[in-house]
Amino acid sequence: MIPLPEAQAAILAAVPALPVDTVAPRDALGLVLAEDVTAPSPVPPFTNTAMDGYAVRADDTSGATDDAPVRLQVVGELAAGSAPSTPVQSGEAVRIMTGAPMPDGADAVVMVERTHRAGDDAVFVLAAAEPGQHVRPAGSDLEAGQLAFAGGTVLGPAHLGVLASIDQRDVVVRRRARVGVLSTGDELVASGALRPGQIRDSNRPMLLALAELTGATPSDFGIVGDEEATIVETLERACQECDVVLTSGGVSVGDYDYVKAALDRLAPAGAFHWWQVAIKPAKPLAFGMIGDAAVFGLPGNPVSSLVSFECFARPAILQMMGYTGAARFRPTVTATAGRALARRADGKLHLDRVLVHIDDGRLVVARSGEQGSNVLSATALANGLALVRDGEGIAEGGAVEVMLLELPS
Repeated sequence: MIPLPEAQAAILAAVPALPVDTVAPRDALGLVLAEDVTAPSPVPPFTNTAMDGYAVRADDTSGATDDAPVRLQVVGELAAGSAPSTPVQSGEAVRIMTGAPMPDGADAVVMVERTHRAGDDAVFVLAAAEPGQHVRPAGSDLEAGQLAFAGGTVLGPAHLGVLASIDQRDVVVRRRARVGVLSTGDELVASGALRPGQIRDSNRPMLLALAELTGATPSDFGIVGDEEATIVETLERACQECDVVLTSGGVSVGDYDYVKAALDRLAPAGAFHWWQVAIKPAKPLAFGMIGDAAVFGLPGNPVSSLVSFECFARPAILQMMGYTGAARFRPTVTATAGRALARRADGKLHLDRVLVHIDDGRLVVARSGEQGSNVLSATALANGLALVRDGEGIAEGGAVEVMLLELPS
């Protein structure tokens, strides 16, 4: 058996970076910038107000209080989207709405809650203003020529908003990975009635969904029966059309060797690895490059297939799309075992499916159900994988490292 970090390192060293592509920002969510983006003009483009209120000269409000308000003449009103036309002279104010440009002569805004209107043409100011109060200067977010985002930035929703604010109509990014998924085995059916010995294929829809969650574009290559020529043909087509190919089943010791034979036929001699990784579940793993496609032979048991994807395929897909460092992996936290996580020493790292919740400010974990590699329902209830090191397990109340699949609540 080889340790988990060794297998991960070998895979990440082998997979290539994907080519760059130019896309509209609306199509770039979750992608990684391949070039710097700079602001061509200031954001905001003009000095504006951060509050509804009155644009004033701060000196005119000196000493204003609730008991001794300052009376100013209202000489205009300015809504967002309107250009100012009336300057503010000494003793004057302009009614102004959030986002509207500051009129000439004004250097502060008194929020409407600190004023009292006196008829149509005057206002009482109930608090003194400081110069710059509630004023957003032009370029206070980004100045013209300023770096907005460096290459390597993963684009989230707020990034897309910034790109819109500088009128960035396209961005250069690492393109999305195309991930092909197929299942093999005469015993598998997609749906409908089952004949004796048949089971429904749960791995393929699960792996397609997991691939989509990485930001990749999944492709369904269906169920392929136990016939070597058909498996070879399907795998060959998948490797030509995709950057990553995921199969499940046929990689354990004692399995029928249809998938093994097909992969060995397609890959250069010695290029495919048939590993036994020191983890439970998901010990068997096949990996290799066929042309430019990274091919993962995942275990057939559904929980093993999911854990194997999380440990090996997901980091590889993200790295191919430009993710680096810790961003390629699920976040890990230290939590408290709400119940004992017992195990026996076997030389492996156990990845227990657990439910992580917040209890009185602490992260607490407990197994989400039966831990068999075929019990996918318990995995569906889990939001983390507890990393239980080799030994006798973790006592109730002990510290445990957890790989988060979802945020705890």
